[in-house]
Amino acid sequence: MAVAAALPLLFGALAACSYGSDKKSDDDPKASTAPSGSTAAKKLSTDEVKIGYFPNLTHATALVGLKEGFFQQELGDTKIKEATFNAGPAEIEALNAGSIDIGWIGPSPSINGYTKSNGTSLKIISGSASGGVKLVVNPKKIKTLADLKGKKIATPQLGNTQDVALLNWIRTQGWKVDAQSGKGDVSVVRTDNKITPDAYKNGSIDGAWVPEPTASKLVSEGAKVLLDESTLWPNKQFVITNVIVSQKFLSAHPDVVEAVLRGSVKTNAWIKANSDKAKADANSQLEKLTQKALPANILDPAWQSIEVLDDPLAATAKSEADHAVSAGLLKAPKLDGIYDLTLLNKVLKAQGQPTVDAAGLGAQ
Repeated sequence: MAVAAALPLLFGALAACSYGSDKKSDDDPKASTAPSGSTAAKKLSTDEVKIGYFPNLTHATALVGLKEGFFQQELGDTKIKEATFNAGPAEIEALNAGSIDIGWIGPSPSINGYTKSNGTSLKIISGSASGGVKLVVNPKKIKTLADLKGKKIATPQLGNTQDVALLNWIRTQGWKVDAQSGKGDVSVVRTDNKITPDAYKNGSIDGAWVPEPTASKLVSEGAKVLLDESTLWPNKQFVITNVIVSQKFLSAHPDVVEAVLRGSVKTNAWIKANSDKAKADANSQLEKLTQKALPANILDPAWQSIEVLDDPLAATAKSEADHAVSAGLLKAPKLDGIYDLTLLNKVLKAQGQPTVDAAGLGAQ
């Protein structure tokens, strides 16, 4: 497949790095056992499933579902081994190596992993979260969107999901920026999320297009939200987290994958019905995994801006790739077959919920 050199950057680490996410990838996954009252009706085809995710609010489905036991209830005697990651490439490597079977991950590394393997490594099997990305600015320097011209705006990484979103927005304003250097009518400054707040405080940037909880951290330092990215998308939804599976594992153990998806769907429904408890669960898991809980002034607005869902919002992932092509960061990737929503739709139908589609990028 023809993929430009910038593709690894575009579809690299998921940019939603949490301020509770300083811990390195878990090299010794933790085993979970089934709680009493397991609803799994029969023994599944494997004794173990290895699940990967980030210690991050945008991975709330994994955080809450594991803590509340929804996944284990569906898996019965099949044990869960958990592994946590701070970056998409590391999780994709683990999936390819068989160190994990199923993972919660952003659209960029999902697409990167699929295209690099010529469509053989993984499938996106469900959505998990939408939203949680904002443009926050210094209100003394920027009062309207038009004021961004001539200013310095941070994104997490050259070619990452938020970087592409900002470059695309700049293009829609009729302004010009060189995608590689970030120089132009707006200065796009690529800055790691962990140091963006310090860059804001010392005045080296005037604002940032960033995911949560970085956006709320900046607000706690005096910045103001000028634009919520969700307002730029149909129905105010765009994918920030997917569920992926190794194609080898999907082929060998579809019953286990289906059980995990049942747990995911049930978790998302429970989160929507119990938002405050779910938020506390997620923060408790962050503290357990990283020794850092988020303070309420960051946790509350960050949580509010993230929507858990089952729909992978495939059309928005395709649009994100198209925006990267328009920005000149890559040649069009071939994404046919990246989604396999067969088991998800089976689960949704069984629960009387509407099915979802793959925007023409379904399993071939």
